[in-house]
Amino acid sequence: MFRSILPQETSFFDYFEQHSRLCCEACHELYAMLSGAGDLAVRAARIKEIEREADSVTHACTDALHMTFVTPLDRSDILTLIQRLDDVADSIEAIAARLSMYEIAEGRPEARALADVLVRASQEIAQAVSGLRDLRNTDMIRKHCMALFDLESEGDTLMRSALADLFKHESNVITVIKLKEIFERLEKATDRCETVGNVILGIVIEAS
Repeated sequence: MFRSILPQETSFFDYFEQHSRLCCEACHELYAMLSGAGDLAVRAARIKEIEREADSVTHACTDALHMTFVTPLDRSDILTLIQRLDDVADSIEAIAARLSMYEIAEGRPEARALADVLVRASQEIAQAVSGLRDLRNTDMIRKHCMALFDLESEGDTLMRSALADLFKHESNVITVIKLKEIFERLEKATDRCETVGNVILGIVIEAS
């Protein structure tokens, strides 16, 4: 009798997977922006649309959490994971907005390399998230989380090299200011991907 009046179980894993797919799409769009493919404003607008879709997923997940009596994972883990995923989407949208505002139609090779790191990181997140549904293959999940940690380190190295080269060879102060911000925001986005990996790894450890 009591069970019949409870809300139906929500598949929070659907929310995680949907959000991670949106992050992948946003990262691919960002890489295209920095490769000079297509209209800058159009791609920035598309990334904004993706970010809004990701926000909707986050809000739906949070609302469902408030209405669900029994959850498949710890409630705080569900909330933290969807929020950290949303941080990634927010970071990508912020970079795209700056590229459009600064009219940087094609990024430097270092910026494209950092965007490529983000593409790969988003794919690792999607793979790790997909394993949370049944937690049967925790070694696979750990592998993808460790890949995220390696990618964050790669992004940090790329950012430092990019800044060193920028300060050494670019004489236009305005250009230096613009590109410095882009490089740092790209690296910050890789940090946020690593944070997602830490959250997922924590969930795996708790379930072990």
